[in-house]
Amino acid sequence: MITDYVRAPDALARMRACCAAAYLDDLASTMAREGFQALTIAEHLRTVVQLARWAERRGDVDLADWDERTVAGFRQHLARRRVIKRDRAVSRARRFLAFLRTRGVIAAEKPAPTPRCPPVLEQFADWMVRHRGLTQHTIRRYRRTLEVFVSALGEKTVAYDVTSIRRFVIDHLGHRGRGETREAVTAIRSFLRFLAAHGRARLGIECCVPTVPEWRLSALPRYLDAPDVERVVASCDLSTGHGLRDHAILLLLSRLGLRAGDIVGMRIDDIDWHRGTLCLQGKSYRETVLPLPQDVGDALVAYLRKGRPRSDSPRVFLTVLAPTRPFTTSAAVSDVVRFALSRAGIHNPPTRGAHLLRHSAATAMLRSGSTLDAIATVLRHRSSQTTAHYAKVDETMLQSIAQPWPGDAPC
Repeated sequence: MITDYVRAPDALARMRACCAAAYLDDLASTMAREGFQALTIAEHLRTVVQLARWAERRGDVDLADWDERTVAGFRQHLARRRVIKRDRAVSRARRFLAFLRTRGVIAAEKPAPTPRCPPVLEQFADWMVRHRGLTQHTIRRYRRTLEVFVSALGEKTVAYDVTSIRRFVIDHLGHRGRGETREAVTAIRSFLRFLAAHGRARLGIECCVPTVPEWRLSALPRYLDAPDVERVVASCDLSTGHGLRDHAILLLLSRLGLRAGDIVGMRIDDIDWHRGTLCLQGKSYRETVLPLPQDVGDALVAYLRKGRPRSDSPRVFLTVLAPTRPFTTSAAVSDVVRFALSRAGIHNPPTRGAHLLRHSAATAMLRSGSTLDAIATVLRHRSSQTTAHYAKVDETMLQSIAQPWPGDAPC
C-alpha cells in the first residue's frame, strides 16, 4: 500500500486523484518484493504522480497510449522547469512504463531486429552443443569470430580454399593479442572441421589455419600466498548481507578452487547438507560432486539465513542492489575478488579476477602435500598437463635441482 511510504494527507490525495492511481499500490508492493528501500519506493511514487499530472494537463489520461514518446516529452518538461535531477526522474518514469507492460496495460516493446545469422552457423552451434558439450557462453564467443569469417568468405562453404582462409587469418587477426587470436583460430578450425565432416568443405582443410605460437607450461602460475588469501577472506564485514555473501563466495573460490561460472550458476539444490557435498556442473556439462569444507558450509548457511534477500530464484547468490536478481555474468564474481583485494591492502596482485584464488587454492594444496591427481580431481581438469602447471610453484626446490649451464658456452 502507498500509505506505507507516503504519510502526508495532501500527497496521498494527489496520488489517489491522478490517472495512474489504480496501479500505485501494486507498483509499491512489487518494488518492495524486489528489495527496494522504502525511501526509494516513495521517490518512485512521487515521480509517477508528477508524470501522471503532467500527462493529464496534456489530455493524455489513457495509460494504454503511453510509450517512449511520453517519457521523452516528460524529459523536455523537466528540462524547461530546470529540474536538477531530471535524469533520475526519467529513469523512474521508464521503470513505471516497464511495470505497466508487465501488467498488460501497455503493449510490449517491439524487439529490435536481430542481425541475420547464416544457417550454417546455427547448424554448427547446435552440433557443437550436442556432440562436443560446449556451453552457450563459448558458442557466443565462437560466433563473434565466425560471423565475420563467413561474411568475408561467403556462405558457399564448398568454395573455401587455403589461400582465402590464410588471408583472412592474417588480415583480420594479425593485430589482436595472442589469447584472442588463439581463441579465434580455434573457432575457425572447429568450424572447418565441422564442414568437412558434413561434406561441405574439403577434408583436412582445417590444417591450413595458422597456429598461434604457444609454449605450454612456460610461465609460473599466478597466485597469492596463504596469508594473503586469509587476509582477503577476512576482509568482509560479516555484519551486513553484502559481507556475508562475499565471504561465502571468497571461501568457495579459495577452498574449492571454483570458477567464476560455478558461482554464477550455483543453485540451492546443488548443496547436499546431510552429506556435506556440493554438486557442480562445469565445462562440457560434466557434473562433479565435491566435499564441502566446514568453514565454507558455515559461511553458506550464514548467508542463506541472514544475508540473502528474499527471492524465488533458485540461484544461491543474488545482487545486493535492488532489484535483487541472480548474477548474470562471471564479471560480478571477479568484482567481488577485486574489491576484497583492495580491502585487504593487496595493491599489486598478479591478477585481480576470480581465477587468482583458483590458482592460489591449487598452489596451497600442492604445498600441503596433495598429489597432482588429487588437485586435478578438485579443479576438474580434463588433462593432467593442465594440472602439471602447478608443479612449478616451489621455486626454491626448482633451483636446487636445476643443472648448471655446460661449460662457459654462451646462452
